[in-house]
Amino acid sequence: MIPMPKNNFQTQDTQGTQGQSTLRSRRHNLPKKQSFRELDRRTQIAAVAAGIIELTLMFAALRDLRRRPARLIRGPKPLWAVVSCLNVLGSLSYFIFGRRKDPQN
Repeated sequence: MIPMPKNNFQTQDTQGTQGQSTLRSRRHNLPKKQSFRELDRRTQIAAVAAGIIELTLMFAALRDLRRRPARLIRGPKPLWAVVSCLNVLGSLSYFIFGRRKDPQN
C-alpha cells in the first residue's frame, strides 16, 4: 500500500524537521519589527515627512476635485475622490490624468 500525506497541501518536500512547513520556519529568520520609537532619528523624520507630503497631496486633490466643475474632470468625481484617498500615487494620478484643461483660460 502507498502511504498518503496527511492532507493534500503538505508534501514531504515542504515538511520541516519537526513537522512545520519550511515557510513557517523561515518566518523566524526575519528581523524583529521595530516600533516607531525604536527607529533612528533620521528614519523617524523621513517617515513623518512622507506622511505630511501624502496628506497634503490628498487634501489638495480633494479640494481641487470639489471646486472643479464636472466637465473639467475625466471620469466620475466619486471615483477620483476614492482614488485620491488611496495613497500618494492616487493623488498624483488625479493631478496628471484626472483633470482637463479649462478651454476658457
